[in-house]
Amino acid sequence: MTVGEEPTAPDRTTAGPAAQAPAPAPRQRRDARRNRDRLVEAAHTVFSEQGLDAPLDVIARRAGVGNATLYRHFPTRAALVDAVFHDQLTDTMAAGEHARTAPDAWTGLTAYLRAVFATLAADRGTNDLMTTRLPDVEVLRAVHAHNRETVELLLDRARAQGTVRPDVTTEDLLFALAALGRAVPPLTAATSPDAWHRPLALFVDGLRATPSAPPRPLPGSALTDAELGAVLAEMGPHRTRTAEETRTRTRK
Repeated sequence: MTVGEEPTAPDRTTAGPAAQAPAPAPRQRRDARRNRDRLVEAAHTVFSEQGLDAPLDVIARRAGVGNATLYRHFPTRAALVDAVFHDQLTDTMAAGEHARTAPDAWTGLTAYLRAVFATLAADRGTNDLMTTRLPDVEVLRAVHAHNRETVELLLDRARAQGTVRPDVTTEDLLFALAALGRAVPPLTAATSPDAWHRPLALFVDGLRATPSAPPRPLPGSALTDAELGAVLAEMGPHRTRTAEETRTRTRK
């Protein structure tokens, strides 16, 4: 082919067997799509219950397919996680974009933190994603980078406006949020879905350049001794198993 000449399509009459393979029948394509949708739905349920380290064979069984079908659609755990949580993670980025436009940086920062914690409280799978690092999940890398940029920008503006203490750094905030965020699923499981508002409010007050006088009342109710014990039990390595985990363990 000379320079500038358009490439020509391969001659289908002489192409090898792979090129001549018939396209999948419409029914096959519908079945494959249905299996993929069932796997994504099942994975979301299982990840929400057990976290991102849930066994993949449990997901396949919940979807009513074999392990081979799961791996045909999702060769790696990261690919499955990306498919399951893509929309939720991009919603977090949208919340960050909205927070950046707030004229008052303190208002933007606190609204963004509430949006992030609402996501952390949604399920264990999303919480695992947002508070830890999982390699090879494409959308997650973008979310972590966007989250850092949002926090850094809002902190810089809040310091300039005199509403955030001058010595707090982006790393201070991200570390504290990850540590507190890890406690959200066991806290809500042992108490109520909105129980995270109270510890977040207590944390946010510590960021103020000048503490409120008098301090604002904390939202929600304080934990009882029994509730604290239940939360700590949920956070431990021997947390209560789901019914499916128990059945799987019994069969073995």
